[in-house]
Amino acid sequence: MEIIETNIPDVLILKPRVFADARGYFFESFSQRDFDRQVRPIQFVQDNESRSSYGVIRGLHYQKMPHAQSKIVRCVQGRVLDVAVDVRHGSPTFGQHVAVELSEENHLQFFIPRGFAHGFAVLSPTAVFQYKCDAFYAPQSEGGIRMDDPLLNIDWKIPADKVIMSEKDKVHPYLSDAPVDFDYNTNLYQ
Repeated sequence: MEIIETNIPDVLILKPRVFADARGYFFESFSQRDFDRQVRPIQFVQDNESRSSYGVIRGLHYQKMPHAQSKIVRCVQGRVLDVAVDVRHGSPTFGQHVAVELSEENHLQFFIPRGFAHGFAVLSPTAVFQYKCDAFYAPQSEGGIRMDDPLLNIDWKIPADKVIMSEKDKVHPYLSDAPVDFDYNTNLYQ
């Protein structure tokens, strides 16, 4: 696995070694040993999968402390624009984001550490998206930020009249009003 650094430290693109031949391809999508050695020791406890249509934007979501989640995400069918936003108060990159296209062709994965809001937009007719999380889903700890917050300035690559969102995602607060409880100077992994 190749680790590709982004403009925000600890937000990483993971590029697996893909072995292709006339039969198709094979790659190791996750190795706990390699991840612990190359990124950081994290125990992943829950895998999720979603299927969405073109124009769907899911996010921006996070779970509040003490149920914060790290995620490794990938698109196994179709194409998505995946986004991580730094929501750690005191961070030099607070409010900044990293966006990466994940697809069934490029096999890229995206590591989003605790302290970040996450979302994605479906760029293909449909997309199947997988999430590997290091904390169990806790509905009482759900948090969200508006995907169209002008201070975030995210280009979701979807025309406004084609965006499909849940009613819940439409009413998330802007980052400046969100009850985000992450502190950059606190170890979020203790």
